Amino acid sequence: MVLASCVTLIECDRVLIRATILNALPEAVAAERRAALAHTVEHWVVFDIDPGVVERARRAFPVEPIRTLDAIHLSTALLAQSLVPGLAVLSLDERVRNSARQMGFTVLPEI
Repeated sequence: MVLASCVTLIECDRVLIRATILNALPEAVAAERRAALAHTVEHWVVFDIDPGVVERARRAFPVEPIRTLDAIHLSTALLAQSLVPGLAVLSLDERVRNSARQMGFTVLPEI
């Protein structure tokens, strides 16, 4: 099961838009990737940014500084963990990984 913040979808779309604007990716390829993402997301649980996520994101995390969007991701992970015990966090960002570990999450991939 994949659980994600709606921020993840925004970030994916922004990457595709940026890549096409900078001519790093043809629009046809970006469209294929958007379609693949839309199909994949149908099987995910996507969390909106609710008042509880906002409240938590406004507070400090174990490893600072954490960027705003990463604070939203970590806050959403805490919400999701209350519904799915044993939830793991998937990130390649060391600050997010270190905070998530200190918050009690298993962190993937194992590097």
